[in-house]
Amino acid sequence: MADEETLISSSQTKNRSFARCASHSHDELQGFRTWLKWLCVDQSTHWSACLSWFVFFALAIVVPAVSHFVLTCGADCDSFHSRPYDAVAQLSLSGVAALSFICLSTFVRRYGLRRFLFFDKLRDESETVRNGYTQQFNRSLKILFVFVLPCFAAESAYKIWWYTSGGTRIPFLGNAVVSNTVACVLELCSWFYRSMVFFLVCVLFRLLCYLQILRMQDFALVFQVNSDVETVLREHLRIRRHLRIISHRYRAFILCALFFITASQFSSLLMTTRPNADVNLYHSGELAVCSVSLVAGLLILLRSAARITHKAQAVTCLASKWHVCATIDSFDTTETETPVTRMVEERMFSATCSEGSFDLDDVGDEEDELDNSKFVPMYTHSTISFQKRQALVTYFENNRAGITVYGFMLDRSSLHTIFGLELSLVLWLLGKTIGIS
Repeated sequence: MADEETLISSSQTKNRSFARCASHSHDELQGFRTWLKWLCVDQSTHWSACLSWFVFFALAIVVPAVSHFVLTCGADCDSFHSRPYDAVAQLSLSGVAALSFICLSTFVRRYGLRRFLFFDKLRDESETVRNGYTQQFNRSLKILFVFVLPCFAAESAYKIWWYTSGGTRIPFLGNAVVSNTVACVLELCSWFYRSMVFFLVCVLFRLLCYLQILRMQDFALVFQVNSDVETVLREHLRIRRHLRIISHRYRAFILCALFFITASQFSSLLMTTRPNADVNLYHSGELAVCSVSLVAGLLILLRSAARITHKAQAVTCLASKWHVCATIDSFDTTETETPVTRMVEERMFSATCSEGSFDLDDVGDEEDELDNSKFVPMYTHSTISFQKRQALVTYFENNRAGITVYGFMLDRSSLHTIFGLELSLVLWLLGKTIGIS
């Protein structure tokens, strides 16, 4: 009895912790908020907001401008230290960082950190969803550094070589070595800050999509128990609402990032394919690192959106399979069938299920509770009529959920369309510059 009271009290305490909407400095986001303060993007107070904007203007605008107009070597620069593509790299990274910083500031100021990350909605979720989302949230910083650190290492190697080999000879502090060291550190901090802010917004979007995938997998379990149609419909409407909220918050960022990164890549392609362009590792290495970073962030956005859209649309297939299995089972239980026929069909059904279990060994992780080739257990024939099941399947067929950008669904077909348009523009640009047709 005491153990049961302890479990009930701990469950109530956990529900109260998840039920709060307002953030404070000692909640479950304390470690993440501390990391945001170190990155100077925390805006929980007026002082931290002013510091955040000051650091943004300093590292995302002032330092890149000074680096491009002041620290570049002049006419006496040799062929290795000239930076003909520095303007494109600086504008691309600063523009995407400004877009990410403004969106992140708007999200935190308007919704709060807990509400933006849907921690206030976890009180209505199962323990599986809570634990999975919390683990993925703790892994988000590791995923962030997985994308940032390799590019930062390549950028650091280039900047250290450029300054140590005599890329600039302007002694701002009276000593060339000290001046070059300070300038190199400032440029590396600027690059790290801009790339980190951009990848942070992308990884947070991936985290929110992962939460919806966990909820969809948990939602798939309602078809394996004796659930009524109203319960299934209410849960699906709640998931659709959350997907619509995420789409509404991120649609401007996704569209602007897609447009801006596309323009940046085509500008880089146009400059590097000119007849007199000198393309080598010393000149275009920094531009290549910048392009890889931007494209990697864009792929995180598009892949996360397409994945949750695919999972959301897989509900239609699951509901149809649930309807078919329930209909077959309802006919099998009628009195018109003979016991011999029933026994033969059960043996055939068992053989089919056993063959399907061997097939699962080859699909790897492609199948889960939402999208699989398993038969659905027959719990519905005695409680839900054929008309209700058919109406639910029709609803799923005509109300497909997913991430949208101003009404356009970001699914795999949309990704194919975007890839086709990008490839067409690339081939057209190459045909105008180097004659590829």
